[in-house]
Amino acid sequence: MPRRPFWIDTDTASDDAVALVIALRHPDVDVRGIGVVAGNVPLDMAVQNALYTRELIGRTDVPIHVGEAAPLRLPLETAQNVHGGDGMGDIGLPLHGRSPDGDDAVDALLQASHDHAGELTLVTLGPLTNVARAIERDPSLPERIPRTVVMGAVADHVGNVSPVAEFNMWCDPHAVDAVLASGLSLEFVGWDISRKHAVVTPDAADELRAVGSPIAEFCIDIQAVVAAYCATDTKLDGFDLPDPIATAYAIDPAIATDTRRLNLRVETDSALTRGMVVMDLLGFTGHAPNALVVTAADHDRFMAMLRSALVD
Repeated sequence: MPRRPFWIDTDTASDDAVALVIALRHPDVDVRGIGVVAGNVPLDMAVQNALYTRELIGRTDVPIHVGEAAPLRLPLETAQNVHGGDGMGDIGLPLHGRSPDGDDAVDALLQASHDHAGELTLVTLGPLTNVARAIERDPSLPERIPRTVVMGAVADHVGNVSPVAEFNMWCDPHAVDAVLASGLSLEFVGWDISRKHAVVTPDAADELRAVGSPIAEFCIDIQAVVAAYCATDTKLDGFDLPDPIATAYAIDPAIATDTRRLNLRVETDSALTRGMVVMDLLGFTGHAPNALVVTAADHDRFMAMLRSALVD
């Protein structure tokens, strides 16, 4: 059976790196390219983090392209308080000196959509800036991409950067607005899914690191700053992995145990609720659904895919 073509768009920090490991090492997935966007960290850091991860797992055949350095209309505000100053846990990795393969992730995505028209799965792990720019350049993009999996939003409206907003949506809400209106076939895996179904407890982290491969050690060790943040701020028993569970779901939709088709809108103007993706759970607006939303997931199935990716 031929491998499925994927395009991954990422603001590479500690959980994005694990998501890249899962995708790049999965036997059923053919990652045709990686676009990088500013978000968790500034763009140059995100690019170097992606390049380092690619090199570590021996997949330098997969091209990495540089995307947008700032949100559409707002100044960039990063999440380095969550992921570390370098985005990778501040554990001393040599995250510099590598060169990307292209300087226009937007055009590279558009080209991939032509090369694999009707087959390409787009997975977004960061702010949606690159995707919004691609739609701006070519509004017919949604006609060629049958499936877009978005790590973002929260179906229970409990945020991780404000009381109601998830970081990727909050970072560039105007890009979210453009994507929701684009006609892309959207599937959202929110931070609520990570918080409830993708938490790696300290004991589980020890077991994964004990796999003993350099990749396993890397994937656990780079969560050092996230683990501290989760203990003090999001009050989790361990660290959660939002981008990896979204990627795992993109590969294996059976990881979702419950989904709903809903109408989604995003707040772009309010300082209080900036980036809140409002999900019409009861159908009050009367508007047709524009996205599939994952509302529950299989923790054990996700962890099995994660562990498989870490074994040499």
